[in-house]
Amino acid sequence: MLKTLWATVRQGKIELLESAELPEGVRVLVTVLPDDEAEFWLNASQTSLDAVWDNAEDDVYAQLLQA
Repeated sequence: MLKTLWATVRQGKIELLESAELPEGVRVLVTVLPDDEAEFWLNASQTSLDAVWDNAEDDVYAQLLQA
């Protein structure tokens, strides 16, 4: 099961912002977010948005609107 936890770095150590029961030795994946989180999330979601809004299946609706 994947779980996302927010954390900060203090004196070179990662400190969780919320309590979580993690077993000793569990592997974690750390993603460093840029200081401007809004820009990060916009860029991260752009691929998904493009897939939803820019696809050939929706072309039929554009053709119906032109009729």
